[in-house]
Formats: sequence, C-alpha cells, structure tokens
Amino acid sequence: PVEVCIAFEALGRHAAPGPWVESAAYLPIALGHEVEGVSTVAVPPHVPYALDADVADRVFLVDGDALVSATVREVKTSIDGTRRLGVVSAAASPAVEEGRRPVTKPDLDPAFDLAVLATAAQLLGAGERILADSVTYVKQRKQFGREIGSYQAIKHQLADVRIALDFARPLIDGAAVLFDGPDRARDVSAAKVAAGDAAYLASRVGLQVHGAIGYTAEFDLSLWLLKVRALVTAWGAPDFHRGRVLESLTS
Repeated sequence: PVEVCIAFEALGRHAAPGPWVESAAYLPIALGHEVEGVSTVAVPPHVPYALDADVADRVFLVDGDALVSATVREVKTSIDGTRRLGVVSAAASPAVEEGRRPVTKPDLDPAFDLAVLATAAQLLGAGERILADSVTYVKQRKQFGREIGSYQAIKHQLADVRIALDFARPLIDGAAVLFDGPDRARDVSAAKVAAGDAAYLASRVGLQVHGAIGYTAEFDLSLWLLKVRALVTAWGAPDFHRGRVLESLTS
C-alpha cells in the first residue's frame, strides 16, 4: 500500500490517463496475482462503470458477491475527456480464471479499500500539481503593475490550499502504513475525503488565480481540473466515505 500511494501520487501529478487503479490496485488484490496487460473492472454501486473498458485487454465485473468476466455493452463519456466509461454485463461463466476458484466477497473488500486509497493518492498528486502551477503563474501574471502573487488575498488562498494538502497527506500515509489493521475502512475513507476536499479546493483556487485563461480547454490546467472533478466521486462518493468514518467512530 505504501508503494501504491507513492506511485499513484506521481500518476496524479502528471494526470496520467488509463485504468491504473483497476489494473494496479484493485485487480491484483482481488485476483491474488498480477494482471497481464491493461485490465479494468466495474464494482457497483460505487463504481458502476468500467473505466476504459473499450480498450482494455480484459474486463471484469463484481456481480453480487463474486468477481466475473464481463463484456462491454456501451461506452459513455465523462467530464474528464481522458476517461471513457464502459457499461458492462457479466459473461456466462462465473470463473474469472481457468483452474482458479471464483473470487468472492471476502477477497474483494481489501481490493476495494486499496483502490480507494490509490484514488486518494491520485487526488493528492493532482492537487499538488495544480498548486505548483498556480504559484508559478501568480509570480508571472501582473495586474496594476504588480505580480498578483504579491497580493495578500492571493497568498491567503494559496496558503489554504497548501494547508489542506498537507493535512490530507498524513491521512493517506497513515492509511497505507496501517492498511492491514482493524480500522482499514475508516482510514482509507478518511484519506479519500480529505484528499478529495483538498484537491477540489486546489482546483477552485487554481481556476480563480489563473483568470480567464484557466477556463479554456486549450490550457493545460484543464487536464487536472477535470480529472480532479472526476476522481472526487470515483471509487465512492464523499458522502459514502463520510458515512463509513461516522459508522466506525460511533459503533
């Protein structure tokens, strides 16, 4: 889990497209072995679509309490233009690998939590990139003869983003280190909520300080803004993860 977080923060920082969470976080744990090629999976209700299913080598679906092979029926678009969402249905056979037993619910919970943690790390990396680009930009853009980064109002907003990202990082690192502990679900959900809030704040502030150019699809900032917006609700919406944290604290 620690290595997963390090890798996925880098993927988020560079806005790397593709079903990385599915191929490198969820499926290796669910199947119990590394997955060859590019694979993807749908895990209803929190992951109703299989990311990039139309170009993946293998497609899976959690059908009830079992992981099964799946086929693509339809492809939908996402707010993030680099994400293609596949509507999939279960194949005839419940066996996902010849000679292997079907993967069932007890194997899927850790896989889901690692995918959530990987998504949180991606959000953190994207938020860090947006903040870095915003700081660079406010040192260049001038208004009334001064760099806008010299104004206190701009400094305060960027400082708020820095604090939010710094508060999210230990939650992600702690959830990774204690992944095999009894509070895994609570820890990864707390990390996902904090990372999502921090990255979304970075997006809003980044868009504001960039001004009109920040709204254009041609400017690179849009790659991270749209990816953050998609990842905030990927692998469980914020209300679901807040509910898991609340349930853990009150049970």
